[in-house]
Amino acid sequence: MTRSNTWAIIAVAMLLSLPLTACKDTKTLEENQQLKSQVAQLQKENGQAVNDLESMTAERDTLTKENEQLKTEIKTLKAKKSGKKSTTRKHHHT
Repeated sequence: MTRSNTWAIIAVAMLLSLPLTACKDTKTLEENQQLKSQVAQLQKENGQAVNDLESMTAERDTLTKENEQLKTEIKTLKAKKSGKKSTTRKHHHT
């Protein structure tokens, strides 16, 4: 009789634990779905950040080249300006 009671207790315990396990599984599944959603959002944001970085890097490179061209142009203009001598004479009044 003790043996059948033991099996009966085990069976009842298993039956009672199933809803708790199912409840935990449902909660875990919900959490997994939320986490998957968050991961997808972060991956999307990361992809956008990479695109933004590439765009900014290209813009920086373009501005650097333009800056170098302008510096060269300034040097050229300064050299031409300093190379010319003024042909007009100033008259000093005493």
